[in-house]
Amino acid sequence: MHQTKKGNEWHFGMKVHVGVDAGSGHVHTITGTPANMHDVSETANLIREDDEVVYGDSDYLGAANQLAIRDDEKKSRTEFRVNKRPSSLKMADAFKVFKWDKKMEHAKSAFCCKVEHLFLIVKKQMEYSKVVYHRIAKNMNQFHMLFASANLLMCSRAGRTKDFVGCIVQLCPF
Repeated sequence: MHQTKKGNEWHFGMKVHVGVDAGSGHVHTITGTPANMHDVSETANLIREDDEVVYGDSDYLGAANQLAIRDDEKKSRTEFRVNKRPSSLKMADAFKVFKWDKKMEHAKSAFCCKVEHLFLIVKKQMEYSKVVYHRIAKNMNQFHMLFASANLLMCSRAGRTKDFVGCIVQLCPF
């Protein structure tokens, strides 16, 4: 773990990067980095082989230009739909009535909010807001369990309990 400065405040810790399926909203990939690494550097590790479109917030601008993505044949064909920073949305006076740019950014945010929803479940319902250990590997073990539990919770809320009941019966035969 490492320290970094955001604004005038120093933070010590780590970042958790999560890859989420756009259709189901379930976590498929989790990576952890020190706090001083930029988010866009982990993009290549979050993309699966079968992903055709990747959504991200403005922290992932320039993800398509990363060497790990450009050099990989499958990942380089992936389409990146990344939100722009709000300060970069400038419109001509003739188009201010329609607000096309804001509507397109809002549509992209609808996919990005699935990731934020999982962090909400982990932080609020599982009451996990601060890491316990000073090593990324130990904290990542906890995050794997927390996000797996969040996937199960989302399945049960959606009424898809048949998807994971068979797994529990195989593990606990009593």
